[in-house]
Amino acid sequence: MTVELINEMIPPLKVTDDAAKALVWMEELRLHVLPVVTDRKFLGFLTEDMIIEDNDVYKKVGDFQLKGEKCFIQVHQHIYDGVKQATDHHFDCVVVVDENFDYKGVIILSDALSVFSQSATIQSPGGVIVLAINQIDYSLSEVARLVESNNARVLGSSMNIDKNDPTKFRLTLKINKVDLTHIIATLERFDYKVVAKYQEAGAITNEKERFDILMRYLET
Repeated sequence: MTVELINEMIPPLKVTDDAAKALVWMEELRLHVLPVVTDRKFLGFLTEDMIIEDNDVYKKVGDFQLKGEKCFIQVHQHIYDGVKQATDHHFDCVVVVDENFDYKGVIILSDALSVFSQSATIQSPGGVIVLAINQIDYSLSEVARLVESNNARVLGSSMNIDKNDPTKFRLTLKINKVDLTHIIATLERFDYKVVAKYQEAGAITNEKERFDILMRYLET
């Protein structure tokens, strides 16, 4: 699915392009950043703010101090990883590279969001629980069993290394119940640490709501 979301209409900048060309492309594409590529390798992003700040439209793209050189995902990674990369870098897009780190294209955050908005994980009313779990103790099937013991189901999950403790995972669960009280009590009774919870009810009616819920689902 990651490759399918690449926007073929967005060309990368070359280091020999000038800032004026970059600004024209940004305006036409309604983007604030564009990727810079040389010899099929992604170098980073040039931003609209950088050009305006420098105030030199004849300056070559390669002469700018590019940003977000790590804002990319590989073709085998899930688009969730791409959304996290983009939001972590405060960009509205993320680059995709292949197994050799050759540039494949760009995914626009709004395109990814439109796909997410159709999924049951995002659309369904329910709650989100974030757990901190020791890596050696991790078992999604065990966590799911405890959730199901409260007549609930796990609709989706996302796992990341805990930024505050690399020996732990942050496991994010979307659950098909709005009232999480009994589920949280069960998890805590089995020594699971709940570090965050979010509860949503009713239909999701606009893009901002979908984005907010997606960000909660990807919380780390």
